[in-house]
Amino acid sequence: MPKSLQAQHHNLADKATQLKFLSNGIFADGQLPTFKEKIEPLNEYPLKPTSIEIFQVNVGYMCNQVCKHCHVDAGPDRKEIMTRETMETCLDILRNTKIHTLDLTGGAPEMNPDFRWFVEEANKAGVEEIIVRSNLTIILANPKYHDLPEFFKKNKVRVVSSLPFYQADKTDRQRGAGVFDKSIEALKMLNAIGYGKEGSGLNLDLVYNPSGAFLPGDQSALENDFKRELKEHFDIEFNSLFTITNLPISRFLEFLIRTDNYEDYMDSLVNAFNPAAVKGVMCRNTISVDYDGHMYDCDFNQMLGLKVDKKAGQHISEFDLEKLENRNIIINQHCYGCTAGAGSSCQGTVA
Repeated sequence: MPKSLQAQHHNLADKATQLKFLSNGIFADGQLPTFKEKIEPLNEYPLKPTSIEIFQVNVGYMCNQVCKHCHVDAGPDRKEIMTRETMETCLDILRNTKIHTLDLTGGAPEMNPDFRWFVEEANKAGVEEIIVRSNLTIILANPKYHDLPEFFKKNKVRVVSSLPFYQADKTDRQRGAGVFDKSIEALKMLNAIGYGKEGSGLNLDLVYNPSGAFLPGDQSALENDFKRELKEHFDIEFNSLFTITNLPISRFLEFLIRTDNYEDYMDSLVNAFNPAAVKGVMCRNTISVDYDGHMYDCDFNQMLGLKVDKKAGQHISEFDLEKLENRNIIINQHCYGCTAGAGSSCQGTVA
């Protein structure tokens, strides 16, 4: 199995090196406008939150897969993991604020030893919606995970599942040999207990990432294609498909540089900039929390080490909803990925 950039001691495992790369070159010499320069004429700088509705918590970077595009640089060799104590602080915030959605991510969030406890306690706390971002293959990775579908159902979890394509070759090229077949088996297990079935109340969504240096196609058209192909060939049903643009950070940035696609890709993102997408970017209604309790404007900023504005407090131990809802959002050139075309967020397109 391939290693994470961190385990390879790759220079791009360093967040500061990534930021330096994104700030120099074609942006420093004026070939392309910076993201700040792009949103200033729209009166969107500084970018401000609307209302914080989603608490996205990364419970650890450990994963059973090492996907080529992974912006987290997750893998089996990543040992960063959230403690129960940090989870307790997250739960206190959810109990005492209007935030209605807990969005659990990783790595493979299910690999955190306190994952199930966290979900159960969030349910007891009355969280309106609990999302788990699953890579699907974790369900089959070890017998102790085989009952995850039943656990999800019992706790009314919304399952958001990664599936790069409805055919094996593209999926396995991006995520590893045999991943597609295991993903299909896991989806069948979820379908068998009602997930993705009309009227069940058990939401099963899929996530599509492009496999190369190009933007995703129309989300609605892709959803229709996925539904048709998965139903016809595997009798699989699901609720919605989310298309997410690959952002030029971590492993995808390494891919772009290694294949000499970086400048062309950034050019395509800038040229596809959609002012309407700025209104709906996820940093406006989401706070991202890392395994150690530090706060970020989004999951992508987390992976670049760009914590929220200091004036708002940067750790959940000093959580202040009013300050966070009035903070300035931290931006950089990777933000073009969320505003290209129909826009991109963890909930799919935004415009």
